[in-house]
Amino acid sequence: MSNKIPRHIAIIMDGNGRWAKERNLKRTAGHEEGAKRVRDITTHCAKIGVEYLTLYAFSTENWSRPKLEVEYLMKLLEKYLKNELQVYLDNGIRFKAIGDISKFSKSLQNIIKTTQEQTSQGKNLTQILALNYGSQDEILRAIKKLNEEKLEITKENFENCLDTAGVPDVDMLIRTSGEIRLSNYLLWQNAYAELFFVNTFWPEFTSNDLDDLISDFNLRERRFGAL
Repeated sequence: MSNKIPRHIAIIMDGNGRWAKERNLKRTAGHEEGAKRVRDITTHCAKIGVEYLTLYAFSTENWSRPKLEVEYLMKLLEKYLKNELQVYLDNGIRFKAIGDISKFSKSLQNIIKTTQEQTSQGKNLTQILALNYGSQDEILRAIKKLNEEKLEITKENFENCLDTAGVPDVDMLIRTSGEIRLSNYLLWQNAYAELFFVNTFWPEFTSNDLDDLISDFNLRERRFGAL
């Protein structure tokens, strides 16, 4: 690609359930297909030079979904991390989780931590999964940390208390499935992101679709409040 590649891309992976419904399949089938998209988009980002890819995998609000679906998503996440370890290693991808993972089972917490440790040397891309993540929750936790550590309230100190400490702000936010809202996702980090809302359901979103959006990204003039 001849385009300038965004340093940090964030994606709200929406539409798994509706994709399945259109095909008279169970919602779980949509989640399975969505997990395959995660691998394809992640490895593509690693190849084209994206440095950070943050994916909204499970929100703090997702606990309100039917119990069986939540249990399935937990098992799918555990299965995904186990299966993807070699993919991460082969492609030089570092895995990182943001969000409050203390609400997950001990086995899932261990897999998350182990995967982070085993992929820590990845240099081509950092894939960040937002797990039990909500931006308002993150901001409240950051404020609590500032108070506990008696830090001066500055932009730098606040950002160092966020889950994304050390990660640059988002350049490009993509939401699939036609919904046009941020859904409590990276509200601080998206301050000057370029926003892209596409009608394609996540299980159908391809690397070619991403390349097209990056081309559109390059047509936008980013002034960051300047003239």
